[in-house]
Amino acid sequence: MSEAIREERESARADRPPIPQEIAELTDPGNREDPYPILDELRERSPYSPFDGLVIVGRYTQCAALLRDPSMSAARDRATLSPTPRGPRTRNFLHLDAPEHTRYRRLVAGAFAQRKIEGLAPRIREIATELLRPAAETGSLDVIDDLAYPLPLRVICELLGVPFDDRRLLQDWSAKLSEALDPPLGPVEGRLTREAARGRAGFVAYFRKLIEARRSSPRADLISYLVQVEEDGKQLDDSDVLATCVLLLNAGHETTVNLIGNAVLALLRHPEQFGRLRRDPALAGPAVEEVLRYDAPVQMTTRVARRHGRIGDANVRPGDMVLLLLGAANRDPDVYPDPGRFDIGRSRAAPHLSFSAGPHFCLGAGLARLEVAIALELFCALSARLRLRPGVIPYRSNLNLRGPARLLVDVDAPTECPSSLPAAEGRSHDV
Repeated sequence: MSEAIREERESARADRPPIPQEIAELTDPGNREDPYPILDELRERSPYSPFDGLVIVGRYTQCAALLRDPSMSAARDRATLSPTPRGPRTRNFLHLDAPEHTRYRRLVAGAFAQRKIEGLAPRIREIATELLRPAAETGSLDVIDDLAYPLPLRVICELLGVPFDDRRLLQDWSAKLSEALDPPLGPVEGRLTREAARGRAGFVAYFRKLIEARRSSPRADLISYLVQVEEDGKQLDDSDVLATCVLLLNAGHETTVNLIGNAVLALLRHPEQFGRLRRDPALAGPAVEEVLRYDAPVQMTTRVARRHGRIGDANVRPGDMVLLLLGAANRDPDVYPDPGRFDIGRSRAAPHLSFSAGPHFCLGAGLARLEVAIALELFCALSARLRLRPGVIPYRSNLNLRGPARLLVDVDAPTECPSSLPAAEGRSHDV
């Protein structure tokens, strides 16, 4: 993009009219619990441009096409709306285009091959069982702190070769870094906050030490794999390994935390669906897919136009940011009949877009699906009666990463506890 175009856009942004009401409502933290009426309205209006440099798209067919469109770049720094980042920079292959993205993805993909992921099932089950055991004994559970956070974080730590004892640091840095993922719907300046920059800086310093250690003394972990993997004689350099480690740890658990929380909440709010899953644990996989559609843990993603074009009736110019409302697209009534209904046995004419689509389809989708399916199966086996504790459910502050911040559940004593979960002594309950 030329400097003249960028200056013209920046001047236009300075004179930008007030943010439309529906955008203000979407970004209002008070609407985190149920953003879907607003998303429905935005989908019906899309594609449209609330201000210069931004086009919003919420219809399924258009979102699915744009995610696969090579004229749409994943490189956010191409956008006129991108803020100036603070702190140390790392190359994140999520924000690269072909051919660079293709090469980096191919180098990393071997670590997430389906056969390798499936081999993790016994260990994931073991960790989830350990995490749920106190709930069977005490009769209470904070789904987020006691299960949703520690399960995927522990799994990715073990895969990478990161000491789980450092989880508090890692979780804190990850939460800070996630603040930078919200799209530019409000004021652009300060979007990448100082806290987010601190989180990224913490990750960078931490992983530099581990990468150096693995180069001299490799182990059977993912960091050692990334240090050694090569294709056609080419290896990832330290900055690439560093960026990939930060991405895998951050993305490898943050979205899964939300997915577990959203899944448990949806099941407990729909007792007939919860009952179906309890009676037939084989529905755990389809239940995960329905949660991904019904209440996506990642609500939005962005692309940047490489050239002049049109999306429906909207014009796009080079450097325009295109905001794809995945949460709205997943509830498009043109694709999903009765889209606001939660149904774990739903037949799908089209796949949801919660893991994106095209060349940037989520590399860790298989791992997330496996973790959440196992967590749901064991959660449902915990007791015949699981109840949400009365009160308001607080949500995370992020607009993009959607999930409850706390989710308190009361657990009655299990009656026929599976071998992986011990029954609480001296308590019983009839199914």
